[in-house]
Amino acid sequence: MNLLLETFVFLLATIVVVPVCRKFGLSTVLGYLLAGLLVGPSGLGFIGNTAEVLHFAEFGIVLLLFIVGLELRPRRLWTMRRLLLGLGAGQIILTSIVIAAFSFMLLGLSPPASVLIGFALALSSTALVIQLLGEQKKLTKPHGRAAFGTLLMQDVAVIPAIAVVAVLSAETSESAGINPLLLAGVVGGLVVARFTLRPALHFVAATGIHELFTAAALALVVGAALAMHSVGLSMGLGAFIAGMMVADSEYRHQLEADVMPFKGLLLGLFFIAVGMATNLRLLIELPFLIVGLTAALMVAKSLVIYPLARAQGLGHGEAVQTGLVLAQGGEFAFVLFTVGVGAALIDRDIADIAVLVVTLSMAATPVLTTLGARFGPKDPDIPHEETDGEPRENHVIIAGFGPFGQTVARVLATLKIPFTAIELDPGRVRFVRQFGSKIYYGDASRFQVLLSTRADRAVAIVIAVEDAETSLKIANQVHRSFPNVKIMARAVDPFHEIRLREAGAGYVIRETLLSSLALSEKLLEHLGMSPGEAARITREFRKHDSQTPESRTAVYQDEAKFRRSVPDAVEDLKNLLKKDKKTGPRTE
Repeated sequence: MNLLLETFVFLLATIVVVPVCRKFGLSTVLGYLLAGLLVGPSGLGFIGNTAEVLHFAEFGIVLLLFIVGLELRPRRLWTMRRLLLGLGAGQIILTSIVIAAFSFMLLGLSPPASVLIGFALALSSTALVIQLLGEQKKLTKPHGRAAFGTLLMQDVAVIPAIAVVAVLSAETSESAGINPLLLAGVVGGLVVARFTLRPALHFVAATGIHELFTAAALALVVGAALAMHSVGLSMGLGAFIAGMMVADSEYRHQLEADVMPFKGLLLGLFFIAVGMATNLRLLIELPFLIVGLTAALMVAKSLVIYPLARAQGLGHGEAVQTGLVLAQGGEFAFVLFTVGVGAALIDRDIADIAVLVVTLSMAATPVLTTLGARFGPKDPDIPHEETDGEPRENHVIIAGFGPFGQTVARVLATLKIPFTAIELDPGRVRFVRQFGSKIYYGDASRFQVLLSTRADRAVAIVIAVEDAETSLKIANQVHRSFPNVKIMARAVDPFHEIRLREAGAGYVIRETLLSSLALSEKLLEHLGMSPGEAARITREFRKHDSQTPESRTAVYQDEAKFRRSVPDAVEDLKNLLKKDKKTGPRTE
């Protein structure tokens, strides 16, 4: 089957199976696994080259870890040190010992094979857990943060796991070792990149060609992954480090928006490949053994994680949910089993059973976590403080950071109201950040950029961009994607104001209205009018002007009606001022 036809099969299976799973309240991950099972060798057999698909789709994990690195600022990593060392490292060590002892004493495997299986099965699925927690909006919950810290430590633990395989192997392959000279070169390259990445991204962004910035984002991920792979380390670790290096930069939101679609597609393909790799023949031949081993794995990991989570201060319910969400085997187990078979540490039959156990545990996790959240023990919902310094909810987004947007930001900063500013001019972004302002490079009219700035949890977005068409695109995108967010916008003229109101803006003000009225008031005083009369006239003018857009909105599409409405509005204002002059000034 050629590549184009295989791609069509993958896409068709995805758009058929995944929506059906979502319809029944099941996870999208489970939908991907079922789609892979359907088209794979154990299903309809449309696609047979499972190993090649799995190898290619592993790049989705690389992109996922890059996104994780973008979200994880260095200061937040420091605050998570107890989770990393206490829960993360403790879980890996204890789970590895328990599974290795079980494999050696009860299953009769050799010590090297037992150690390898213990290491491999101690690791959970980063791709699965992050996807599940993201869908359930639980990443910021206590058990979500505990799971995230554990997964991060597990990703780092892949390095010693591969090293253990190399040590246990009677004939160490060249790729299993780490070349010290190459490693030093990569570390030096990372240090240089830390100081050159921002200027390089600024150079690309200054071209104004969006496709080039997307290419730069992918080149950053691929380059970091290849650098780590060249010294025998995990590609995912390289992508994670690259993400952390730009996590504090002004380009993080646009980078996330550009990488996210590729991550979503390749991660979905990865889960499809895992489903394809499921050997149903073994499940049919050895059902009790496979199901029993899967249950034993998930129970053992949950029992190990629970007391460690309680020791980290989690409540009973949160500790249970942490154990459930991390109970499965992970994608790196497939890599380690493949290496182990190549190094003659484990038999192919044992590896096939272990792969099937990992796959079944991954498939069972979405169901277990859903049941656990619905029927399991619950702790009081105690508010917790975010540790990354980035506003998560009840914040304001300012799109456009010229003089107008900067004034709004200064008012919010004075009152300590959290906000995120987005600006498409890289030169302005660079200049403003020198003065400590929170501003990021990005196109606020794009859904992914808005999502990465937590627009779904914002209370308002201020559209302060200078270009009228761009502001309309932003207003339409926000109104369509985040209807609960209040849109407050700057208009350049009355026609722009009407179009912004039609696009869903709840409050619109013309950029020159207040300043021109203030000047008009002083001009009237200079022409001999009393200050009170001048203030009354400008006040009435503004009140009448604020009511005019609503009456014009219905007719501005009809040019003839719109032209007639203008002199009518002027005549109405004249009559109003004459009436007020006869009755005398109003008492406010």
